[in-house]
Amino acid sequence: MSKEYLLLDKIEGPLIFLSKVEDVSYGEVINITLDDGKRRRGRIIKIDKDAIVAQIFEGSSGFSVVNASVKLSGKPFELPMSKEILGRTFNGIGEPIDQGGSIFSNDIYNVNGRPINPVARKYPRNYIQTGISTIDNLATLIRGQKLPIFSGNGLPHNEIAAQIVKHANISEKEGEEFAVVFAAIGVKHDDADYFRKTFEESGVLERVVMYVNLANDSIVERVMTPRCALTAAEYLAFEKNMHILVIMTDVTSYCEALREISSAREEVPSRKGYPGYLYSDLASIYERAGMMKQTGGSITFLPILTMPNDDITHPVPDLTGYITEGQIVLSRELFQKNIYPPISILPSLSRLMKDGIGEGFTREDHPEVANQIFASYSKVQDIRALAQIIGEDDLSELDNQYMKFGRSFEETFVSQSFDDNRSIFETLDLAWEILGELPKEELDRVDPKTLDKYYKEKI
Repeated sequence: MSKEYLLLDKIEGPLIFLSKVEDVSYGEVINITLDDGKRRRGRIIKIDKDAIVAQIFEGSSGFSVVNASVKLSGKPFELPMSKEILGRTFNGIGEPIDQGGSIFSNDIYNVNGRPINPVARKYPRNYIQTGISTIDNLATLIRGQKLPIFSGNGLPHNEIAAQIVKHANISEKEGEEFAVVFAAIGVKHDDADYFRKTFEESGVLERVVMYVNLANDSIVERVMTPRCALTAAEYLAFEKNMHILVIMTDVTSYCEALREISSAREEVPSRKGYPGYLYSDLASIYERAGMMKQTGGSITFLPILTMPNDDITHPVPDLTGYITEGQIVLSRELFQKNIYPPISILPSLSRLMKDGIGEGFTREDHPEVANQIFASYSKVQDIRALAQIIGEDDLSELDNQYMKFGRSFEETFVSQSFDDNRSIFETLDLAWEILGELPKEELDRVDPKTLDKYYKEKI
């Protein structure tokens, strides 16, 4: 028989404090009933001997220490899972908000995930085509990879996220299914409507599962949103053998919610006021991506985070970079030139792309052409810096060819419209067309046989 606790010790923001509690577990869900009959749920986040601290999902407005009764559920936070979640929209704690009715299933999953034996992991192979040339060619997204997008306030990361959801696909093989789990954390109402409308108009909504936490929703719900989304991804990938792409925006909002809760718990702050366990907390989310030997599915993770003041050394991007396998960095300079998507290729990289491109995956010239573009565009930056000192008129003929290559690369290769879905072969052909701006002898990162086959000098 479960006990009912009728007197709280204190309330601080979304947290309640309760003492003299027996048989309690960390992460356990509690049910709260107010005097007016309204019910709310919470989750235990701290246990100190017989005292607990719990987060209230809907917030603590209307609470007092004497008007609420608490019952322990004896269970962690769980969600029912079914393939019927495809095409559905849920709030941050997995409740339907699309008038489609509740999900009923015998498959109930703990949102905290199940520990994955590292030995059971399979090394990521093959690629996911996003339709964006700079990503597909130069920072290729590999199935099972964690590849974050580092953005800044005002940059079009929401548009890029929607574009990837709209165009992303895998190489077609019989029996392979692909879907997207999209988590919006702390977004404004118009951003949430933009995502929903874009997915509906592009006809991809039936293969997208959306978890939406709005900016005016509870911060406790914000902390749960990524875990609910990843639980859905794990179910579809490891139980239904589907290839799942998880796109999450904005991880910085999640971290700020974590900081706010940590402050309410009076924990000792670390860098910039974030809790000292921010690294391990982010790792518990990011490391749920990957591939398993026993299943045919995969989870590929594309988290998007905004860098305050464009500071890549800020704790959120800094710690994310340690956990993930590369990053895609958006450039404010390119954005101010009206180039979309404003992806800066030089600080961007995909540490796993070498294992999922080339012959048998994309095309045999892919690794070499990517290396050559990095090398040539890097030289463009040096020549631009020199031109600012001596002026463009005093540059050599070869330097002017590099300057022309740089402009063509940004305006033709990097820049593409929202609806422009380039295949990997179109992207590689375009890369060779841009490299034709340079003399053949300058392409020193490409095998001569490959040069003979693909290089065409522009006259």
